[in-house]
Amino acid sequence: MIPSNLTAPLKFAPRHLVFALVLSIGLVCVAVAYAGDVQEELLLRGVAEQREFDYFKLALQWPGTYCRKTSKCCAQNGCCRGSNGPTGFTIHGLWADYNDGTWPSCCSGKKFDATEISTLREALYKYWPTLSCSKSKNCHGGKGLFWEHEWEKHGTCAASVTGDEYNYFVTTLNLYFKYNVTEILAEEGYVASNSEKYPIGGIISAIQNSFKATPEVECSSGALEELYLCFDKTFKPRDCVIETTTNSGTLTSSKCPTYVSLPDLASSNLEHSSAYPTLKSSI
Repeated sequence: MIPSNLTAPLKFAPRHLVFALVLSIGLVCVAVAYAGDVQEELLLRGVAEQREFDYFKLALQWPGTYCRKTSKCCAQNGCCRGSNGPTGFTIHGLWADYNDGTWPSCCSGKKFDATEISTLREALYKYWPTLSCSKSKNCHGGKGLFWEHEWEKHGTCAASVTGDEYNYFVTTLNLYFKYNVTEILAEEGYVASNSEKYPIGGIISAIQNSFKATPEVECSSGALEELYLCFDKTFKPRDCVIETTTNSGTLTSSKCPTYVSLPDLASSNLEHSSAYPTLKSSI
């Protein structure tokens, strides 16, 4: 049975009470809208408060090492291209970093636009591939392309030097070609192999001698996985080091054993796919 108070005839309130009620509702709406504006302003202010970066870090990854973690293949995964797969270091990203070891991220609200880099598609596919089937997080609470993640998280923070989205990717590709780590190491005999172990000191020295700057290296299970080249804001090579206030001088970041491997991607047992991924925004 429906309660009698819900079926009782409607009684109209006095006009002044109705006016007061409408006024109260209006004030609540204004307060909610104002709170939203304040929240957005605080978010933008937080972005603006990220200080100007100090230097660039060009992050390179060795596919033969990274792809050992891959158990799934798809059209976008560079690990699964067989003879069309990468044969040397590929680009991870160009990052704006601070000298204290931290970095800014997601420095503007501008979203990735795939059409901006459509003319770079083949170059990005070959030299800057994703090595995973998973989507990458963007700066707007969603997920999308690997390039989307790199632009929104890192590229927006480098915009004071590299400019817009298109120029960020062109600048990164040009640095990659100019400072060709794969060629430098090959000239010294450091090539992909599933049997050889190479001295990490020799790899670092080869780059130091060529670029007059010290790189950073990271390894996974005894294999070289990431290598970082650092540049000042005029793109002159500089050491990837953190200066200290002690008498110990400088510190370098190395997570590698004395001897490391450079696994050959071509020998992978992954299911191969040579299809080009569709370059479109997932936003």
